[in-house]
Amino acid sequence: MKGPELLAHYEDNWETDMGAWFPGERVVLRGKDLFSEFGESSWMEYLLFIVTGKRNPELANLIQTIWVLSTSYPDPRLWNNRVASFAASSRSTGVLALSSGVAVSEATIYGLKPIKGATDFFIRVKKKLQQGDFLEEIITDELVKYKSVYGYGRPMVAQDERVVPVLMLAKRLGFDKGEYLDLAFDVEKILSEKHRMKINIAAVYAALMADAGLSAIEAYYMASLSFTAGMLGPFVDALDKPEAAFFPLSVNRLRCSGFTETRKWGDMK
Repeated sequence: MKGPELLAHYEDNWETDMGAWFPGERVVLRGKDLFSEFGESSWMEYLLFIVTGKRNPELANLIQTIWVLSTSYPDPRLWNNRVASFAASSRSTGVLALSSGVAVSEATIYGLKPIKGATDFFIRVKKKLQQGDFLEEIITDELVKYKSVYGYGRPMVAQDERVVPVLMLAKRLGFDKGEYLDLAFDVEKILSEKHRMKINIAAVYAALMADAGLSAIEAYYMASLSFTAGMLGPFVDALDKPEAAFFPLSVNRLRCSGFTETRKWGDMK
């Protein structure tokens, strides 16, 4: 079924197992009554159930604290926080600042893509190991194909200060004995010896989520809003400063080559 036939099937017809609101009565989520079954749940437990259909307060607590320790630094120099700060400096709204900051978080060398990529990598590696492949060869193939391995290396400094606190948290909550977490550090040993690439927090988070049974896309969904608290800090801070004062750049610091005449703005010829 496709084309007009497909659209006709869905016209005024949306079949879903996810849930529904019955005005004036109740709300159902994945077959559960919201008001009677989630009254004691945290927001993170609720999000985890939406994404995975699983109720796991301990895992929700782990994810929530990982957000606190590793994804919401209140530093305006970080790219997504910088966007939020510029929004405040231009006197935009908090919602627009967060929306644009979350969009910027879907980057290649930081943020959401490395989280999804690292989870996918570990799941693929485990399957290949079960088929009899050797880890070092798998890593070499990954580097040849993609030039990097998600979850390893860092743009500015080699050591990721978030790894140790998150591992301590995982141990305290009983999440430190998983196969994927062991695999993550087996990969680091090879990459560190041959390419001086250390593990970063994306690999640790990915391994913990894979050990908890989450897929790559589920791990990605559970991290999608994880940077928002860090964005609000610089946003609130920039609101207390004069308008347009955030990281201004004087014209004399710009070097221009390519135009020998002053451009006439508005001239469309």
